[in-house]
Amino acid sequence: MKKQTNTNTHPTTSTQNAPKAKSIKLGIDVHADSYRVVRQVDHATPQPAQKFTPQDFLVWVKKQLSLAEKVYTCYEAGPFGYGLHRKLAELGITNYVICPQNWDERGKGVKTDKTDALALAQRLSSYVQGNERSLAIVRVPTPEEELARAESRQREQLQAHKLRLEAQGRSLLLYHGVRIKGRWWLASHWEKLCLQISPRLQQLLSTLRELVLAVQDHLKSATRDLKEKATPQPYGLGALTSQVIKREILSWDRFKNRRQVASYTGLCPGVHASGERHRHGPITRHGNKRLRTALIEMAWRLLRFQSKYRPIERRRVLLTSTKAGGGAKQKAIVAIGRQLAIDLWRLGTGRTTPEKLGLRMAA
Repeated sequence: MKKQTNTNTHPTTSTQNAPKAKSIKLGIDVHADSYRVVRQVDHATPQPAQKFTPQDFLVWVKKQLSLAEKVYTCYEAGPFGYGLHRKLAELGITNYVICPQNWDERGKGVKTDKTDALALAQRLSSYVQGNERSLAIVRVPTPEEELARAESRQREQLQAHKLRLEAQGRSLLLYHGVRIKGRWWLASHWEKLCLQISPRLQQLLSTLRELVLAVQDHLKSATRDLKEKATPQPYGLGALTSQVIKREILSWDRFKNRRQVASYTGLCPGVHASGERHRHGPITRHGNKRLRTALIEMAWRLLRFQSKYRPIERRRVLLTSTKAGGGAKQKAIVAIGRQLAIDLWRLGTGRTTPEKLGLRMAA
């Protein structure tokens, strides 16, 4: 007798009444064309990694919402920005963008997309259970903040591109026996230079000069736009540098205390301690490199324009001494930059005023 097959495609009663999990945690290792995802249901052992295309992952992750009361995800910050974070948030998923790190903590020498996704899922599970130190959460900027920061960073890229083209021109000249310093592409220098080189070399150099001039025009325009958007600042801080710091910080309200501010700058000394031995090492350089550069630049400017600023007053003798070594001066200016970041945070959150800090406002 022929066995009848069940053509009922609806879920069985037991499946429909299956209780939801309390939580599902997904560790996502993000790449341009694919995602590696490890799933952990409640406190169970994490499941093997799965591979998805970006489109298929969004379809799959949406289904997870029907399987658990809460779905958590995390992935590392990187060149893919925050688009995935915003898509997950729109679905009602709690996502965390975290600081990248080496997940091979035991030094096994094994690092793959699967092991990274597994480590992310395990850390996420610990974080959800209350261990806030298991993940270093990155603040996700708004689209407006992201574009504002991109503007200042594009100006920085234009500056670097211009310097690179200038160096290529000097290298080309030096290779052909012509030693020249400075901005060879300026009209005043270019006319004299053309008298010293052959027509063929001049033709090669003209291509570089046209590129430099084009980049210079864009650089001037970007610099002017940033300065025009600057708000009144204490004298000597600089409209451009102030805008760079403002756009890199995004919001001073993100910090709860001065220690968080100092840590974010990467200007804090490293600490090496074991038993009775305790010593400070070089600065950690942990955090935002662009912010660190802008703070050091601003600190040197304050030495000239803000003599009554308290950190400057304490270190003026050392910084202006001709006998002090470069290392001592560098340590002093780093300390000023670190304190400057804290004072800018205090100013930005209304905790103090420029007058209380000894800063003169620009006229």
